[in-house]
Order: sequence, then structure tokens, then C-alpha cells
Amino acid sequence: MKDILADIIANKRSEVAFQKQLVSLEQLQEGLFALPPTRSMKQALANSPTGIIAEFKRRSPSKEWIQQQADPAVVAPAYEAAGASALSILTDELFFGGTLHDIGTARPLVDLPILRKEFIIDEYQLYQARLIGADAVLLIAAALSPEQCHELAAKAQALGMEVLLELHCADELNYISDHIDMIGINNRNLGTFHTDVENSFRLAELLPKEALLVSESGISAPETVKQLREAGFRGFLIGETFMKTPQPGDALREFVTSITNG
Repeated sequence: MKDILADIIANKRSEVAFQKQLVSLEQLQEGLFALPPTRSMKQALANSPTGIIAEFKRRSPSKEWIQQQADPAVVAPAYEAAGASALSILTDELFFGGTLHDIGTARPLVDLPILRKEFIIDEYQLYQARLIGADAVLLIAAALSPEQCHELAAKAQALGMEVLLELHCADELNYISDHIDMIGINNRNLGTFHTDVENSFRLAELLPKEALLVSESGISAPETVKQLREAGFRGFLIGETFMKTPQPGDALREFVTSITNG
């Protein structure tokens, strides 16, 4: 079976190497002065009655284009108005149709925490995220060694950003460290892209009780969010359910209403 994650990481290595030729790490570091403080995604989720992390993404490797012409200048404010607790913005171009500039476009238009959803393999990407306005970054256990993950998490926090660690199976529990702010359970296998929401319920019992838990992928019904909250989750990363509709913000509003009034 084709391993999609392996293809993504191979491309990401080439992509980052090319970006470094255009703008050096030292140049990025020079731009860190006088940046505004970041927003706490962890606190936003902990204080929210719904915990929806509304995702902006144009396509998926498994389903091709979802909404090719989607504009973050339109979708991000609509998500905020509809009751999102935080935003997730995909910045991988080849496989997901996103760019780092999507965060730059959304940042001045919303006051929500923004997660850079990316396959981060190099600290260079952390500097990019901080400079463009991200408040948190995703680190994917399946894409890193435990040592790489620990180092990147520490660097992200040193730059003022929070870290959402994404796990998929019990074998990845050793990726959890003191530098992790939130633990996400991906219900999608990044090798095959098969999705099973039950994965969150299975792993919840194995995670630290004090951790802020996020369930990612495959959530399409408000009832599922209610069940996950009962299992201890406080964040719910949802993208395709909203992005496949003509008006993602309206779809989110209906979803939030169903959770709060249902």
C-alpha cells in the first residue's frame, strides 16, 4: 500500500531546503524582534463550551480538491463569527493546496489563536510560523523521532508558541514531554489516510489525565463532539465537514448551535 506520509515528508525536505536558499535562517531570526505576543490556544479550548478548531484547507491527498478557490480572508472571519475557538490553517501546498501566506492573510482579520497545520521537520519552519503570526504549531509523531520532536517542541515554546503533539497509536506515547501543551489524537492514519474516530476513544484512557486533549479528523456530527467531551476531549479539529460546503462559516454556525442547544 502506498505510504502517503513518506511522500509528503520527502517533498517537505526538498521544500524546506529550497526555502532556506531563498531566505536564510539567520534572516528569519533577525525578524523576531518586536513581534506581538501570541494567543493561548490551550486556554481558548479549555474555556470554550464547544472547543471547535475550525480548519481552513483546500484539498486532501485522499479526496483531491475540497474547495480550490477558498479564500482565508473570507473563511477565517466567518469561522470566528460562527463561534470557532481556534483556527487551523494548512500550509502545505503540494498535497493540501495551502501556503504560509494563508496565515498571514487571516492573522490581522481574526483574534483567535491560529495553529500552523504543517509537516514540521525543521526548526526553520518554526521561525516561519512565528513570523507569519501563528500562535501554535503541530508536531506529528509519525513524521519525527522522539528526540526530534522534543527538540522542536522546546524550540517552539522558546519562540513563544504552543505545541499540539499529534499521536495516532499507543506506541507514540513516549513523544509526550514537558514541552507539549496539547495532545492531539489523529483519527486518520497518515500512511493510508483511513479514518476511524474510535481511535480517539481508544487512546484517551492512556493519556495523562491533566493533558488538554484534541481529537482530529473524521468528526462530522455534533453528537460525536458531545461523546468525545464526555471522554475527556476539549478540542475538536474539524475541516472537511465545513470546507466542503459553499459557506464554511454557516456550516460551522449550525454545528455549534447543535452542540450547545442539542
